[in-house]
Amino acid sequence: MSDAGWDLALENIPICLLDYDGVLHHDEVYYKPGAGVFMNEGGHELFEWSHILADLLEPYPDVKIVLSTSWARMLGFEYARAALPEPLRSRVVGATFNNRDIQKADFDFMSRGIQVEWYVKRRGVRRWFAIDDDSDGWTLDDGRLVRTQSHLGLSETAVQEEVRRALALL
Repeated sequence: MSDAGWDLALENIPICLLDYDGVLHHDEVYYKPGAGVFMNEGGHELFEWSHILADLLEPYPDVKIVLSTSWARMLGFEYARAALPEPLRSRVVGATFNNRDIQKADFDFMSRGIQVEWYVKRRGVRRWFAIDDDSDGWTLDDGRLVRTQSHLGLSETAVQEEVRRALALL
């Protein structure tokens, strides 16, 4: 994504702030130089539940994705975006971490909820919800967090129903 992608006006665009590990696949994911990103849990694969999110988003073509995953900070925005299967990849318009706005060390000291809240306030995002297995630091108690279980992610039908409700409210 070019730098121009970071300048998109997001105020009126419906946004899904998306974590990867524990949402789109089991949370036992690691990175090893030379080997790349790999799943460390037998019987699971990277992005195994991404098709569920793609299906849930299909009736909502205007919903864009902002990456709230640590992949964007640790491996870079382009890598994190490219790792997503289509049609999710084409919906990505940014990430909560952008080193032009904040230093990595400062960002790392924020909980996930504070990272998301900081991004939403900084960018003026009004129509949004988040899907994450990390509930630390979520001070916005307005039901915008769809919380997953780290080992089940979007595979749970109850979580899928919560995503449907969140999308309907956008």
